[in-house]
Amino acid sequence: PHYGSPDKIPAKRLEVIRLAGELKIPFTSGLLVGIGETRMERLEALAALRELHRQYGHLQEVIIQPFRAKEGTKMFEEGHPDCSFEELLWTVACARLILGSSVNIQAPPNLSSLHELPDLLAAGINDWGGVSPVTADFVNPEKPWPEIETLSEITEREGFVLLPRLPSYPEYCAPTTAYGPALRKWYAP
Repeated sequence: PHYGSPDKIPAKRLEVIRLAGELKIPFTSGLLVGIGETRMERLEALAALRELHRQYGHLQEVIIQPFRAKEGTKMFEEGHPDCSFEELLWTVACARLILGSSVNIQAPPNLSSLHELPDLLAAGINDWGGVSPVTADFVNPEKPWPEIETLSEITEREGFVLLPRLPSYPEYCAPTTAYGPALRKWYAP
């Protein structure tokens, strides 16, 4: 489905994720949903990510990103539809079931309506991603982030707490984890 995108060849991407696992580098991956792939292809991709995580334990998060056709692109010009919320929700729920609780599941809150956000939490996300009150979504600048207070209220109504975090999750950065020493090697002055 990533026609004309040589850097998105699944075998190459899985190899990079595997190599990161060997090097004990916490890794983020994801699925772009609604680009012409089938549900079976999504399930296969999630299963491949699960196997890499089982082997190396380094997959810190999987972002489930709904496709949005951009003006000036071939898919927009050909009238390719945006990913439906139902397909996004189905994929989030499958990601949670396949990946289990040890992998964080993320969906960008600015690509769904505010009234849909509780459904994403119920389907299994546990992270809203890089929401920022000071920067735009650089991939989807036409879709502003929800206000932090609004997102926090929605999250709390569903029984969760919105907390800030660094790009790497704490369980991958603590010095006592298998990743702590490896990360110090790369970030030490």
